[in-house]
Amino acid sequence: MRISFSLFMALYYSFCFAQAGSPAFPYYSGFNFNQTGTALKNDLSSKVIATHTHLLTYQEAENAIKVVDLDPEDFSNQYVLLVYGFSGNICPDNFSDFPDHRRRYYDADGTSSCQWNREHTYPKSLGNPDLGTDGPGADVHHLRASDVNRNANRGNLKYGPGAGNSGNYIGFWYPGDEWKGDVARMMMYMYLRYGEQCLPTNVGAGTILETDPNMIDLFLQWNAEDPISEIEDRRNTYMEDTTNNYYAQGNRNPFIDNPYLATKIWGGTPAENRWPTALSNTNFDLFSDVSIYPNPTQNNHVTIASDIALESIQVLNTKGQIIQEINHPTAINNSYALEIQAQGFYLVKINSNSQTTTKKVIVN
Repeated sequence: MRISFSLFMALYYSFCFAQAGSPAFPYYSGFNFNQTGTALKNDLSSKVIATHTHLLTYQEAENAIKVVDLDPEDFSNQYVLLVYGFSGNICPDNFSDFPDHRRRYYDADGTSSCQWNREHTYPKSLGNPDLGTDGPGADVHHLRASDVNRNANRGNLKYGPGAGNSGNYIGFWYPGDEWKGDVARMMMYMYLRYGEQCLPTNVGAGTILETDPNMIDLFLQWNAEDPISEIEDRRNTYMEDTTNNYYAQGNRNPFIDNPYLATKIWGGTPAENRWPTALSNTNFDLFSDVSIYPNPTQNNHVTIASDIALESIQVLNTKGQIIQEINHPTAINNSYALEIQAQGFYLVKINSNSQTTTKKVIVN
């Protein structure tokens, strides 16, 4: 049956202020968070698939957006916050009095200027096969309200590096400083939920991880740089509770609950750990004692000191291009010798036991 929007709001706000960001709540009851790498990824994937018990229609997904994308700072509960949005020119008509691309009246969904529509953050056409308008194409964990013109500007461009507001950067779409973490966590969720159909490598530009040829470092970087927002927590909590929320799906996005889960799976720059007691860094951070010296170096030679055996070493330039790669390097007294020919700033990426970390190195 259908229930009114006002009832949605009552249910939504009564539930959304429940505890979030803790593995203690029932959704993760009995889950083994001591795992890392592929094992953790596979078990989280099984979790979000098994708990996705309510498959929404395309229209139901749009109705859900009117609830889960409400601007947390709008106490009138009338305006949805727009993904990729930013403060800019004032919208010229009566749909909104707020800066362009930032938020719209929740019922102003349409195709006209200054209205909003559904943005598939993972574009339908980039799925393999196409995501369509049901299943992954109607999954609210990656559907967001977006300004009509902004949505058209993005089209099906892949995500790529940028800075500042959202926009087209040399043929790639940068979601904006405020939204890049949201996007990264949605892309990670889609990978867990739909696997080969929604590969991160098909939707973003970046360096492919040696530990997972389907993941790129760009999303790990964004996940670490842009922390969880209130709207992410609210929509995540709503989307789980099928007992009270008509447009809920039953599952959650684990990377919103704790961005550090991505670090446990894929490595990279450590993201925020929202469960510091349950997920103590020292329990699984293989690289806590790894060091590179001298840094800066004056003679093109550096030493990587590590008590753990390294499986690979990569040297990347500032464009993310691999300029040197050593697989199964040889250690002498727990040290690895590395020579970098040219002066400059570099990233040294090391891998061991399905985990990765990156160190900065300067060659003078």
